[in-house]
Amino acid sequence: MKRSSTLIATLDPGVMMEKDSGEANIFLPRALTVLKGLSYNLLGFTALIGLWYLISLITDGELPTPVATFTVMWELLKDPFYDYGPNDKGIGLQLGNSLVRVFYGFILGALVAIPVGILMGANSFCRKMLYPVVQLLKPVSPLAWFPIGLVAFQSASSATVFIIFITSLWPTLINTSFGVASLPDDHKNVAKAFGFSKWKYLTKVLLPFSLPHIITGLRLSIGVAWLVIVAGEMLSGGLGIGFFVWDSWNALSLEKVISAILIIGAVGLLLDRVFSWMEKKVTYSI
Repeated sequence: MKRSSTLIATLDPGVMMEKDSGEANIFLPRALTVLKGLSYNLLGFTALIGLWYLISLITDGELPTPVATFTVMWELLKDPFYDYGPNDKGIGLQLGNSLVRVFYGFILGALVAIPVGILMGANSFCRKMLYPVVQLLKPVSPLAWFPIGLVAFQSASSATVFIIFITSLWPTLINTSFGVASLPDDHKNVAKAFGFSKWKYLTKVLLPFSLPHIITGLRLSIGVAWLVIVAGEMLSGGLGIGFFVWDSWNALSLEKVISAILIIGAVGLLLDRVFSWMEKKVTYSI
């Protein structure tokens, strides 16, 4: 009888229409929400471009118009990987080199920040000892670390990676420490009741609970790393998006400077969205 009723429901056009209507009722609000968000984004970018155009008129063309800038940007993006010598490389090569430096410094920073953050969060003695040191070093400008990097590594490129490392580790360290320290006592008591070993407590209780905070710290750190790379490459020279900005300014090409700024912003937004997606995947609600 159950099989027969299921077959009737499957073959009945009315039931099928009701099912399709239910799916449509779920899909439609989501589509409207997406379209509403896109309309807000479009409105914001339209206002930005309008303000940009107005400023270019007020400055009598000293600031390039959006049309002139987008024309130059299109030329840069048409052939992004050309290589005509040390001082004439495509924007894609410049961007790729910067991303490699960013991820080197960012990963090294994470490898230091996460264990130290766990130690600070789990042990009150370590937290009291290390927290003042963190607060002392955290506000230091990345440019102030550059001479230290040059002395230590005797290489401008390595010094750039060093300043990314030293400035990007603090958000991850602080967020990791906070996540570990905020572990509820109930979780600890349950682990003790079941006789968890230290390794099992770390992998089954402490890290899963702290993971959303760690990802949030990594998200902030990648933003800092991407921010620092431009300043670092302006000092170090050679190859990279920061050097491209400085070289374009020396060539009096504001169109290229603004194009690079927009590309830097787009890549930064993409990196932030990736870590935001990761953050949502590991965040849970009780």
